[in-house]
Amino acid sequence: MHIIQEDKELLFKDLCAMLPYNCRVFYEYIDDLDNKTYGYSLTLNTWCIDEFIANKAVIKPYLRPMSSMTEEESKEFALLQTDFYVDGILYPIAAINMINWINAHHFDYQGLIHKGLAIEVTEENNPYK
Repeated sequence: MHIIQEDKELLFKDLCAMLPYNCRVFYEYIDDLDNKTYGYSLTLNTWCIDEFIANKAVIKPYLRPMSSMTEEESKEFALLQTDFYVDGILYPIAAINMINWINAHHFDYQGLIHKGLAIEVTEENNPYK
């Protein structure tokens, strides 16, 4: 599978942000010995990202669409949306907390599923269970 450079950069940034959150990915590569394609699911790690950067593997994270957020998750997420002021200056630190929360819950906030760069987590296909 060939992806355009812009999408590869987007996926790379997201993969790096997902590293601390035990994101599951589908890892696919071509074996040099038999020239066959192999793939399996594993937890994202730096080795996977290195192989992706070197064009030796395709990585697709398993992500949840934003629309799959439960009511309880939505309430928890909303609590992170409070910015704060210090000396009359607005500090939107909440945005960092929101992105970390979204990554920790494996949500697709960059449209990777729609672009074919990620695999949608469904009830039947959920590696996080």
